[in-house]
Amino acid sequence: MGSFEMGNPAVNLPLVRRLEAVSFRAWPASSVVYDGSWQIRLTGSHPSKRINCVVPLDPSDYANCALRLEKARKRFEDFGRPLIVRETTLMPPQLREHLIADGWSVFEQVDVMTADIANAELPETVAHIPSHDIGRFVEASLKISGEDTSLRSAIAEIVSSIKPTLGLFTKEEIEGEPQATVICVQDNDLAGILSLDVALNLRRQGTGTQILTSALRWARISGAKTAWLQVVSTNRPAIALYEKFGFSTAYTYRYWRKDAA
Repeated sequence: MGSFEMGNPAVNLPLVRRLEAVSFRAWPASSVVYDGSWQIRLTGSHPSKRINCVVPLDPSDYANCALRLEKARKRFEDFGRPLIVRETTLMPPQLREHLIADGWSVFEQVDVMTADIANAELPETVAHIPSHDIGRFVEASLKISGEDTSLRSAIAEIVSSIKPTLGLFTKEEIEGEPQATVICVQDNDLAGILSLDVALNLRRQGTGTQILTSALRWARISGAKTAWLQVVSTNRPAIALYEKFGFSTAYTYRYWRKDAA
């Protein structure tokens, strides 16, 4: 999966803790319980990994990890979910060693990127005004992403449960055909960019630039100074777009699962 910076002293741990906290609020799980400092996030209605995983949040909390993982596995089974562990720089290295020894492996790596938007020169593009019509936004998002339409009510429920201020952005043709969507969650001076999708036939034509600019401009007017987002490390086209806006990787996390015997 490429290089990983666990234990890298250059990683800003207070920033990691803060971005983890805002990301939990920006995409909330329906059930959150703690086992020590391990956050166990579960959502029966939606399979998103971010809201169905175990997230260890203290590098010193690794006691009884085999027992605790088995306990978590049973809880995940009750929700009909496979057990997934999300490893950030806050996960104890001893737990990672246990996962490796127990036959677990990494199956996805994600970059958490940040950008200074207080002083950024944003492109001059047509501005799109955020909507608060969750139903309409979800319909547009499903159409563009091609996600299973049976998840409609689950996505609407997740978006409705986001506590910080949010803007739902949709770029449409005059006829109402959706071309791009993005969610911007403004949490004090931080703005999270989530679920940016562009219609397949419009990619690399400036549509993503246009809707991302609208979201960042709205966030800045609303008082945000820094924007953050999460992107799968292999998604080079998306990373190239974000880098144009000054985003750079603050830290990386990855998902682990136990290999089938």
